[in-house]
Amino acid sequence: MSVLINLHSHLEGRVRPSTATELAPALGLDDPPEGWATAIALDAPGTLTQYLVRVAATYPFFRSAEAVRRIAREAVIDAAASGQSHLELRFGPATHADDASGIDEIVRAACEGLRDATAITGISAGIVLAALRHHDPETNELVADAAARAAGSGVVGFDLAGDELLYPALEPHTGAFAIARAAGLGITCHAAEAGPASAARQAVELLGASRIGHGAHIVEDPEVLAWCADNDVVVEICPTSNVFTGAIARLDQHPEATFRAAGVPLVLGDDNPMQTGSDLATERTVLQRAFGWQDDDLAALDRVSVAAAFLEPADRERLRSMLS
Repeated sequence: MSVLINLHSHLEGRVRPSTATELAPALGLDDPPEGWATAIALDAPGTLTQYLVRVAATYPFFRSAEAVRRIAREAVIDAAASGQSHLELRFGPATHADDASGIDEIVRAACEGLRDATAITGISAGIVLAALRHHDPETNELVADAAARAAGSGVVGFDLAGDELLYPALEPHTGAFAIARAAGLGITCHAAEAGPASAARQAVELLGASRIGHGAHIVEDPEVLAWCADNDVVVEICPTSNVFTGAIARLDQHPEATFRAAGVPLVLGDDNPMQTGSDLATERTVLQRAFGWQDDDLAALDRVSVAAAFLEPADRERLRSMLS
């Protein structure tokens, strides 16, 4: 039996256009002339910077705690409706709040929405809070503090996201990640998506990451590739998104085969499905149709996903029991 486990999905990329239309008047937002579905969606591949601009179209909806609660709730419900058994939702709360109390309020709302939806759907889910590359260390440490306070109440992990092209340095964020690790949170990091392979190794060594988001450029350095395999560094692949961000030019250039040949463990995510039009089920189909994955390959993916997910032991056992 296959188990759909989504380990790289952004809450800002899961806002329903219908919800945006409903929420806009109360938040004082004008509907875009072309409608929210078009305003949110990407129409062609570009650069990571261009991709993030389109993701930012949903940011105004995250300044209301009640809206965040609803968006998180609907994200989990939508994931369950598409057949997912587990979902990790990541987002950057400091983008949506101006101070520590505001960050806590936004995080609390997301956790409440998540808990409401898991009770309804029966699937498991967790929040991964993201520090952002363009924020100063003090701001990111506030996010880490909020993550630590919410550990065990819905927050399960900590991430670094944002524009790796414009803000490649990892050293400024070591303090935030030390706080997150001390709270027992799982650590992941967007790295080697737009930057070089060495960024992935730095994320592991400087930040304590056990998983790397995207990591498409790792394969360009055989030494780093072998190091990731030797150290069981898990790479979260999101093939369709990688085309839209320009990490790869075409699907057939995705490095999944090189990763697998080198022994690098892989898990799957859908990144920002409202922007790319590709949810996790579609990404799994990409693995089969574009890359030729067979049932044994998918079964291996599922096993790695259960092991790598930021889960409580009971939820991990539940998912493991579902594997064929």
